[in-house]
Amino acid sequence: MEKPIQIRHAHLKDAEFIAQFNTAMAKETENKELDASVIARGVNAVFENPQYGFYLVAEADQQVLGSLMVTTEWSDWRNGFFWWIQSVYIRSDYRRRGIYSQLHHFVKKLAQQESNVCGIRLYVEHQNHPAQKTYASLGMSKTDYLLFEEEF
Repeated sequence: MEKPIQIRHAHLKDAEFIAQFNTAMAKETENKELDASVIARGVNAVFENPQYGFYLVAEADQQVLGSLMVTTEWSDWRNGFFWWIQSVYIRSDYRRRGIYSQLHHFVKKLAQQESNVCGIRLYVEHQNHPAQKTYASLGMSKTDYLLFEEEF
């Protein structure tokens, strides 16, 4: 019998797992090799600066199976914050078991408890059709926006 999945706020002790997950996600989704020391500093920065966001983890039997990060974006059109779900990763041996759905519902519940949160957003790779199907099944809809960026 499988152990039940628990969703909780991440702690600093989870930073190493989160950094490993971020490295794996970049490789799997974009075929990018990221600098492990930069990722470790970036993950730790979230714990040191709560205004940057927060992490949630899914665990069973004291093993971290997946994680995601939530950051905020102010919307003057809505006079509220959008919560952005980022850095989603579920260990490959635990995928397709509803773990992301549990994380998503946990984020949604937290967001709905806040009077100044107007919605949840995320971005997904164009070719990641399984993830897109999952997000749609959870009530999210594709927007008309395209994402542009300029890195420094």
